[in-house]
Amino acid sequence: MAVNFPLINAEQLLPVAGVTLGWAEAAIRKQNRKDVLVISLEEGASVSGVFTANRFCAAPVIVSREHLEHARQPGRPGIRALVVNTGNANAGTGESGLAHARETCVELARLTGLNAEQILPFSTGVILEPLPVERLKAGLPAALANRQAAHWYQAAETIMTTDTLPKAASKQVTIDGHLVTLSGISKGAGMIRPNMATMLGFLATDATVAQPVLDTLVKYAADRSFNCITIDGDTSTNDSFIVIASGKGSLPAITSTDSPAYLALRDAVVEISQTLAQLIIRDGEGATKFMTVQVEAGASVEECRKIAYSIGHSPLVKTAFYASDPNLGRILAAIGYAGVDDLDVAKIDLYLDDVLVARAGGRNPDYREEDGQRVMQQSEILVRVVLGRGAAAATIWTCDLSHDYVSINADYRS
Repeated sequence: MAVNFPLINAEQLLPVAGVTLGWAEAAIRKQNRKDVLVISLEEGASVSGVFTANRFCAAPVIVSREHLEHARQPGRPGIRALVVNTGNANAGTGESGLAHARETCVELARLTGLNAEQILPFSTGVILEPLPVERLKAGLPAALANRQAAHWYQAAETIMTTDTLPKAASKQVTIDGHLVTLSGISKGAGMIRPNMATMLGFLATDATVAQPVLDTLVKYAADRSFNCITIDGDTSTNDSFIVIASGKGSLPAITSTDSPAYLALRDAVVEISQTLAQLIIRDGEGATKFMTVQVEAGASVEECRKIAYSIGHSPLVKTAFYASDPNLGRILAAIGYAGVDDLDVAKIDLYLDDVLVARAGGRNPDYREEDGQRVMQQSEILVRVVLGRGAAAATIWTCDLSHDYVSINADYRS
């Protein structure tokens, strides 16, 4: 039931020099499905990431943070591999979960001749169940044997859980006369409201980027993409977004965030990150509508985001959109309880696409309900809120809430 989901095939996805991807069927939770992914990096790559803000974060998140910090220390070897399993989140698993995440890294290191600290583990799936680590380890040789630079589509399939379609994107840009390639994959369909300081995103480029610059870039991109989406308001225990700069392209090294080359690469990374993030919303569990919530003329970006998320999280707003019912007072209520204490509601205008629904805090005298219903019957809808109190703005992307969302999550473990 994905909403206007673009056709994606393996031929559209571009290899990134210095990056190979391989998968295996290890029966982590179900038979006969790809569920273990290994991404290998040639020496010299830079890797950075942002992770869930959920205090109950998963064991692989803890280990990945540790290994990234280890790789930043002078004289330490860099990150050379990522390993991802689906079917089991390895979250809420205590000390044994941490041991299993580390054990996975040790086994992959043994098979590849790396150090365990050069490997980042990731998991997604059911929470509060022990990771079947022996099955995972048994699948690693096949994943390694499968590695190819062109396997981005298969990698996107491997990391799916309740996703109905694989999510991937590629693009090439010319920077200072050099062709730069970017490819990425993401997964997620429920438990989606990343707050990164169950969603996974992996993006690679062949550019050479200094580690401090990449650390800045990954946060900048996340705040304009994965941190701007919500399906159900639940921040997963496992959210992770990783950016890899393989350093195997011809573009000279980017060592400053002030350089024109950095700005060009930054914009390309943001564009592909937004594509990957929006694919998650388009494939939201049970989604039938893709909604952009745009809040503008605010006093700060923070208050605009508060209001946008308040609208995007409201079950009453989301179910009204599912039913194409222009019960639009629900949007005004969500604006009002967003937590902006000094908000002057008498200055607020509300639009659905180009239809002015409310003006100066009250119903627009010229608004007709059939106009609102016409917009709500569309598969893609813009909700625009004008606060009338400044120049700040923020945009999030969300979806409606359908009967199927309840059914999918009621049956998730069966």
